[in-house]
Amino acid sequence: MTDTERKYVLAIDQGTTSSRTILFNHAGEVVSVGQLEHEQIFPHAGWVEHNPNEIWDNVRQTVGMALGGAEANHHEVAAVGITNQRETTIIWDRATGEPVYNAIVWQDTRSQDLVDRLAADGGPDRFRSTVGETLSTYASITKIMWILENVPGVRERAERGELAFGNPDTWLIWNITGGPEGGVHVTDVTNASRTMLMDLRTLQWREDICEIAGIPTSLLPEIRSSSEVYGYGRQTGLLPGKPIAGDLGDQQAATFGQACFQPGMAKNTYGTGCFMLMNTGTEPVFSDNGLLTTVAYKIGDQPAVYALEGSIAVAGSLVQWLRDNLGMIVKSSDIGELASTVEDNGGVYFVPAFSGLFAPHWDMTARGAIVGLTRYVQKSHIIRATLESICYQTRDVIDAMQKDSGVNLTSLKVDGGAVKNDLLMQMQADILGVEVVRPVVNETTALGAAYAAGLAVGFWKDENEIRANWAVDRKFASLSLPEKREKMYAGWKKAVEKSRGWTE
Repeated sequence: MTDTERKYVLAIDQGTTSSRTILFNHAGEVVSVGQLEHEQIFPHAGWVEHNPNEIWDNVRQTVGMALGGAEANHHEVAAVGITNQRETTIIWDRATGEPVYNAIVWQDTRSQDLVDRLAADGGPDRFRSTVGETLSTYASITKIMWILENVPGVRERAERGELAFGNPDTWLIWNITGGPEGGVHVTDVTNASRTMLMDLRTLQWREDICEIAGIPTSLLPEIRSSSEVYGYGRQTGLLPGKPIAGDLGDQQAATFGQACFQPGMAKNTYGTGCFMLMNTGTEPVFSDNGLLTTVAYKIGDQPAVYALEGSIAVAGSLVQWLRDNLGMIVKSSDIGELASTVEDNGGVYFVPAFSGLFAPHWDMTARGAIVGLTRYVQKSHIIRATLESICYQTRDVIDAMQKDSGVNLTSLKVDGGAVKNDLLMQMQADILGVEVVRPVVNETTALGAAYAAGLAVGFWKDENEIRANWAVDRKFASLSLPEKREKMYAGWKKAVEKSRGWTE
C-alpha cells in the first residue's frame, strides 16, 4: 500500500472518565470517534480508582468503533498516538499482564501521610529544583509507594523485577505491542515529568529519589521522546503492525495540538478543572509563584521544550454543582442564557475552593465562599458569578506565569468542552484584557497525540504543516475598560482572602 493510501492517524485519548479513539485526516479534521466511559471506584473518602483491565477493554472497543465509523481498516492508518490522564498509577505483573491493584487516579489523596514523610526531611520543595514541582498527592511517586507498602507481596515481587509500573500511556503501549509476549515498556518525557522521579534537565530517572522513596528502578519504563516509533501493534490485535509513534500527557498533548510552538504561547483547557500551559522554550523555568515546571514535548532527537503549568481544580464541575447540588439550572447548557439576563454580577463573587485553593495560591485551609450578597441579588447574579470565577482563576494563573516567565501574554488559545459558551469566552477576554482564540477543531488533546505520531512516520512533514492546519473558529477581543477590569479583579482578590483559613 502506498503512502497516499495511508489516509489517517489514529489517536487514543485515555481520560479520567472515558476512553476515546479519534481518527484524524491529513488536514487535522475529526473523521470518526469511538468513546466509552469506565467506572469511577471510590473505596473510601478521598480514594479514587479505575480498573486497568476495563480501560484496556474499552480502548480496544473504541478503536473498533472509530475504524467502523469511518468504514476504514487498519491498512489506512499511518500511525497511532496515545494521550492519557497523567499521574494515574498502574503496577502489573510482567509475566501475566495482571494488575496487582486498581489504578490509583491522579485525584486520589490517600497518600498524604507519605507526602508528609518525604517532606519531613527537606520540606515540601525538597525535590522541586530537580523535578519541577512541590510534593503533593498528585504525582505518581507516593501512589507507587502506597501500592508497594500496602498490597501484600508486591514489594518483594517488585524487587525481584517481576512487576512493571506505568501511567495509562505505558499500560496501553505495553498491551498494544504484545503485553506479556514482548510488550514494549516505555513512557515519554511529558508523562515521566509528572511522576516526580525524573530529572527535568537530563530527562532520566533519578536513582537517588527512587532510593529515598523505596521504589526499585526495575519497575520503571524506559523514557523516550514524545514522537518516535516505540513499537508495533501485535499481529493478533486490531492494529497489527501499526507503528505506535506518539505519546504525550493530556495537557501537553492539547498544547501541541494547539500549535503552541513558540515561547510565550499559552493554552487553557476548560474541563472539570482548568489546565493552563505556557511554552517557555528549551530551558526549564522554575516558578516563584506557585506553578509547576513540566516538559511540554520532545520531538524525536530535537531538544525538549518546557512549560509552566497552572492547575485550577474547579471549573466546569462548578456548573455541575449548581445543577446537581443546588438545582439552580436544569441543564449545564442553560448557564450562558441565564447569566446573560443580568448586566453584571451584582457585587457577588464565588470562590469555589471546595477542597482548598490550587494554583497559584496552594492554600488547603480555604473553602468555597459566595460573598457580597445583598437583597438585590437574584439567582442570575450567582450564576454569572459562577462563570466569572472560572475566568478570575485563569487570570490568577496567567498573572503568575507572566511574573515567572517575564513574557507578557498577548492572546490565549482555548479548548475543552466549556469553550462552546460564547459568553464565558467573552468574559474571559474582558477579565484578562487580552484576545481569546477558539480553534475550529476542539479535540486538541487527541489531535496533539495524532500530530506527534504522524510527525514520527512522515505523515506530517514538520511543525509548519501542523501550524497551517490550525484554524480559528472565533476570536474574542477584550471590550472592558482597564479601570473597570482592575476594580472587578480587586473584588475577586478580596473574596479569595475571605475564603482562606476556614479549616485548620
